[in-house]
Amino acid sequence: MARPRKPLLSTDRIVETARVLVDAEGLAAVSTRRLAAELGVSGPSLYNHFRTKDQILEAVADSVSAQVDLSMFSDGRDWRTALHDWAVSYRSALRDHPNIVPVLATGPGRRPAGLRLADAVYGGMVEAGWPPAQATSIGALMRYFVMGSALGSFAGGFVDDESAYAPADYPHLGQAHLLADQQEKVDERAFEVGLAALLDGLAGQFEEMRRAG
Repeated sequence: MARPRKPLLSTDRIVETARVLVDAEGLAAVSTRRLAAELGVSGPSLYNHFRTKDQILEAVADSVSAQVDLSMFSDGRDWRTALHDWAVSYRSALRDHPNIVPVLATGPGRRPAGLRLADAVYGGMVEAGWPPAQATSIGALMRYFVMGSALGSFAGGFVDDESAYAPADYPHLGQAHLLADQQEKVDERAFEVGLAALLDGLAGQFEEMRRAG
């Protein structure tokens, strides 16, 4: 019988394998040697697709950006709803792949999916009536907010040891030891509260701008 063929090495297969590795073990786990071992190929064969580890990580970052839904900027939703729905989708992608966030935080660079994301947000705001400079600021503001929320858990930063919060030292943290058990709920609520506040503020600015003519 013929021996089963190994799957052909491809850019997509390398990126997927690297993404799984980053998700499981972090950025430091990625190396051409480790990836070659995971893929069952020789190290030099990777260089037909990527010249450096950094290029691989850039591709992993872009594959995560590609998971963000952008349809809200072209399907007729008003700008506020579109920004909200996009931010939720963006955060969901980052939450699923938190270890790649430091690479994404450097900006889109030349990454195609990252540039499409920036283009969609900016274009959506300009088409809604925001001046270009304001549309740029809104894109930056939303990116700061979403990225910041994905860099770590607020609730998860508190230990679940009640003795760590002595009333004499921290009179208002008597329930802080309970936060870790409610991590997802607390973090989700904080994100939605912050997002609503940002959008309320932008909506107020938009109305003032329209009244001013």
